[in-house]
Amino acid sequence: MSDEEQPDIEDEDDDEGGHEPLETVTIEISGLSLYTHHGVSEAEREIGQRLLIDLRLDIGEADATVTDRIEDTVDYGEVCQLVALVAQQRSYKTLERLCGAIADRLLSDFALEGVWVKASKPEPPIPLPVDDVSVEVWREAGE
Repeated sequence: MSDEEQPDIEDEDDDEGGHEPLETVTIEISGLSLYTHHGVSEAEREIGQRLLIDLRLDIGEADATVTDRIEDTVDYGEVCQLVALVAQQRSYKTLERLCGAIADRLLSDFALEGVWVKASKPEPPIPLPVDDVSVEVWREAGE
């Protein structure tokens, strides 16, 4: 092949160019299982129960799509640790308040454009058969 026929091949690992358009990034975490003490009844708060937490973190543009560096995105391991801390450091009566507290803390501690938090009780203390009950909260940065 002559030089004229050679296709332009760019080094895909070149992270110094900065010419690549950044992509919008969303991180989803599903089924974070935590033993907590939330609920309206005293028994729920005293004995505790398992909650499942699902999260959607809207990061916006993240340099990690180009650089492949954890420092250029949100570390979902750190997110899970923070959610566990918030969910286990105190007791709330409602899942609405718990989800709000988690959303507020995530927006405070990480560079996020928005966050969606869902908390589910797989074994809610109600006298009818249900698979689970859940509450969802959506917050955007600056709200």
